[in-house]
This record gives sequence, C-alpha cells and structure tokens, in this order.
Amino acid sequence: MPSSKPPHDHVWLASQSPRRRQLLDQLGVRHEPLLPGPEEDAEALEITRPGEAAADYVQRVTQAKLGAARARLKARALATAPILCADTTVVLGRRILGKPADAAEAAAMLGALSGRTHRVMTAVAVAVGRRTWQALSVSRVRLAVLGPEVVAAYVASGEPSGKAGAYAIQGPLAGWIEHIEGSHSGIMGLPLHETAQLLRAAGVRLPL
Repeated sequence: MPSSKPPHDHVWLASQSPRRRQLLDQLGVRHEPLLPGPEEDAEALEITRPGEAAADYVQRVTQAKLGAARARLKARALATAPILCADTTVVLGRRILGKPADAAEAAAMLGALSGRTHRVMTAVAVAVGRRTWQALSVSRVRLAVLGPEVVAAYVASGEPSGKAGAYAIQGPLAGWIEHIEGSHSGIMGLPLHETAQLLRAAGVRLPL
C-alpha cells in the first residue's frame, strides 16, 4: 500500500545509465545521482555465479547494488529519500550475456543473438530506510539475421560498449528488431509500469 507519510519529492538514483535517467524524467520523477565513489568496485557486483539462473542473478545483483547504495547514502550523510536501483541482463537460452569486455566479445554476442529470440530481464528495487520494494520485468526480443557487415558496423560505432547483450533497443539496431513481447522501457533498462508502482508504494510523488 502507498505510504501514509508525506510524499517524497525526489529519489536517489544509484545508476550511471543515461537511459534510466531519461525514463525517470519521462515519469516526471525528480532524481539525484547516488553513484559509486572511486574506492568502490561496482563492476564486481555483476559477476555471475556458476549455475545461477538468470532471474536469480539479476535480482541478486540489484540487491547488491542497493546494499552498496544504502551504505553510500549513510557514509555521505545525505538526506533520506527513496533509493532506486536496477540491473538489466540479456539471456539466450540459459546463457547470461552481460556487458562485452571488448569488440570481439561484442561481435560474438551479436552473432549469437542474430536470427533468434532472447529474453531481457530487468530487476528494480526501491528502498526507504529498512523497507524495500522490488519487481522483475521479463521481455522477449527477436532479432533479424544480422549480416557480418551489420555486426561489424555496429561494433565499430562503439554503441555495444557497456550494454548487456552488446546492444541497445533505442539505438540504430532497432531497425533489426523483428518483434518484442513485454516492456519496451524494461528492455531499455527501467520498466516504467513496475517502477511507478514501486515508487508509489515507497511514497514518491508522481504527477499521474
């Protein structure tokens, strides 16, 4: 149920993703960055565990990010407000495709996704104090067959860097996406329907 306390007028966004910032702007939610300091190894939180199911993985990583953000908020003596964390992963069969380490891995990932349907999972968590609300969005995406020249051009553009599965649905590769089933914003990195529900539950003021 929505909080009975006065509504919060902003959230702390513990994410460096410009797409998540844009999506929160779309919801009309004011947000402030709560980013890792140089002493933190944020990438280490995303390491997979052998045999871990993709849904378990993405939710575990989101909770780990949330724990780190809570500690960050306390250490920096920042004002209390809801913290929002999210993590997105691409799943082909049982294989988790994270962020490519280099151009060669990006090309390999795109080659594996070419002409096939994969899942995109985004876990979202919102916390205020000790309370946490969380949700999981699962969508399906089918890519058309990508010729080697398409893969090479896309990798050369640099866009696969830092993106799970080596692609972004809002970029030029969108012209090669045949079908999606689920949440377009979830595929981008923040499912707006689920996120709005969590924010309302946490007592965040939304315009609608």
